[in-house]
Amino acid sequence: MINKINNLSQSEFIKVFANIFENARWIAEELYKQKPFEDFNELSSKMMNIFEMSSEQKKLKILNDHPDLGNKTKITSLTEDSLREQKNAGLDQCTEEEFNEFKKLNEAYKKFGFPFILAVKGKNKIEILNNFRKRVKSDPQIEFKEAINQVKKIASLRLENLNISDI
Repeated sequence: MINKINNLSQSEFIKVFANIFENARWIAEELYKQKPFEDFNELSSKMMNIFEMSSEQKKLKILNDHPDLGNKTKITSLTEDSLREQKNAGLDQCTEEEFNEFKKLNEAYKKFGFPFILAVKGKNKIEILNNFRKRVKSDPQIEFKEAINQVKKIASLRLENLNISDI
């Protein structure tokens, strides 16, 4: 697979990796410049490093590009990755009460300056709501670090789930 990745044209490479970090095509563009990769672990490590070494403003932009969780009015505007992740967690199957709680929590969370971010793979809507209820009360600096960690988890999961046929 790594040989196939190393042989991708710039446009093909960017298409495959542009949404590993939500709407962060610039990371894929930067990663392309670091080809060739010895293996997929090196590619993943370099991609994470690009994110980690980016400015606070760029990190904040990526945080703000993440969609609200459990927002039924915006479910159709999600990226393909976010839609799949939210559906797999059952967030498209919330009761009216659960949708309302997500809406209230999303609004309250905006005080941090970015949306609530959680790697939802393997979690159900109740676990997500419980995590949300706890984190909305967090300290802003702690929450920024947690959101960054969650973005890295999401990116790692997306890399792991890359379909070879996508490449």
